[in-house]
Amino acid sequence: MSSASYDARRGELTTYFDRTAVEAWSRLTSDAPVSKVRATVRAGRDAMRGMLLSWLPADMNGQRLLDAGCGTGALAVEAARRGAEVVAIDVSPTLIGLAQERLPQIVGAGRIDFRVGDMLDPGLGRFDHVVAMDSLIHYRPADIARALARLGERTEGSVLFTVAPRTALLTVMHAAGKLFPRGDRSPAIVPVTERGLKRRIAAEPALHAFTWTRSHRVNSGFYLSNAIALTRSVTR
Repeated sequence: MSSASYDARRGELTTYFDRTAVEAWSRLTSDAPVSKVRATVRAGRDAMRGMLLSWLPADMNGQRLLDAGCGTGALAVEAARRGAEVVAIDVSPTLIGLAQERLPQIVGAGRIDFRVGDMLDPGLGRFDHVVAMDSLIHYRPADIARALARLGERTEGSVLFTVAPRTALLTVMHAAGKLFPRGDRSPAIVPVTERGLKRRIAAEPALHAFTWTRSHRVNSGFYLSNAIALTRSVTR
């Protein structure tokens, strides 16, 4: 079961992405002109998505991928083009609606099943790979570790995710963010240290079969996020 703090935060994110910032996220995830602040976030997200995709197999035919917190579906589309069977889930019905509207034709065996709900739902089944791009950055470290454990229990290959690194720069950016127009603000993120997160992951029995194999930071103006790969090292 998820924690009360996880459930509460998920509810806040649903409200934000489905009501407060629908137009902002629609523009951010398109080619429409955006503010300078959002332009740096868009560039950073594009770079991060490319990084995570580079960590996945080039040929994903016959593999299942969970896009946990898929937003408008850009990563899911690229995975499906590699042949993956993608379950793309998000808490926001509006973002899922946008993803379905924008869905291009997928040539080949790949396909996408868009869902509205909780990425930790065991009913989604088992996967070869899980990607959680910027969908855990709003949660406390303890909740991140528990969420990774829940995802790891159903993953045969790798769990790729991002966190907000705790840096002096990020602290300054958070303070400066209060000066921006309200429309340029996003829900508060929770910076974590790599050492602390590794310790929490090591304490989760469901993640003992995984090895921390990669870590890469993307810094683009007002976008700062750290990608991490957990790879199953013990086969079933």
